[in-house]
Amino acid sequence: MTAVKRGTRVPARWRLLVCALTLLAGCSKEPLTADPDVDMPAPKQSSFSQFRTTHAHDAKVPLRLEIEARVPAELSEVLAFYRRELGQRGWQEKPDDAVIAADRVQLAFVSPKGPAVLKLGRAKGETTVSLAQRNPEAAAKADVLPISGQARLIFGYLRPDVASLVINDQTIKIAGGENHPQTLDLPPGTYSYELRVSGLLVRTDTVTLASGEAWGLSDDKKPSQIY
Repeated sequence: MTAVKRGTRVPARWRLLVCALTLLAGCSKEPLTADPDVDMPAPKQSSFSQFRTTHAHDAKVPLRLEIEARVPAELSEVLAFYRRELGQRGWQEKPDDAVIAADRVQLAFVSPKGPAVLKLGRAKGETTVSLAQRNPEAAAKADVLPISGQARLIFGYLRPDVASLVINDQTIKIAGGENHPQTLDLPPGTYSYELRVSGLLVRTDTVTLASGEAWGLSDDKKPSQIY
């Protein structure tokens, strides 16, 4: 006689619960959506989002727009969202500049207003978003557009004492009092710098520059990207 092993019988109420959970697991998640009337989209499902603009003095048109967000969704879902949303806004992806990995994505775009970069990452179970768009026409009018293939540093000093910026084996004197910001174009790379006032060191830091970017340096803040 052939012996037949019978499985454990599950009470009816538990079978119903298992079925319900199975159905829930099979249901598709709500697709990521965005407000169609904003130029810099972020999913409505974001747990955090922050929008920033950078303006030159007395200029109405921003030099740079940026949105940062955190989205409780997989990186692949957020990537698909941005490719769809930006494509609908007339942004064109530059596939030769794409970096796509399991936990990191960087895509370059040409937008109607200028070059743009999308960066995605992973942190604490969420996908992090940084989307920045630059306006070269506004940057040219504000004299912050760097020489082609280089990056630009912009710095000034408003205290009475004379200051000096030491960077890339150069020492640049900065007049005290009211003065116009000075500029320095450098090849892309990471640079250490020192800011000295009357010979005393007041700040030391590093700044990483990419081609076409413009950054501002000061004695009381971290370097900030202007364009």
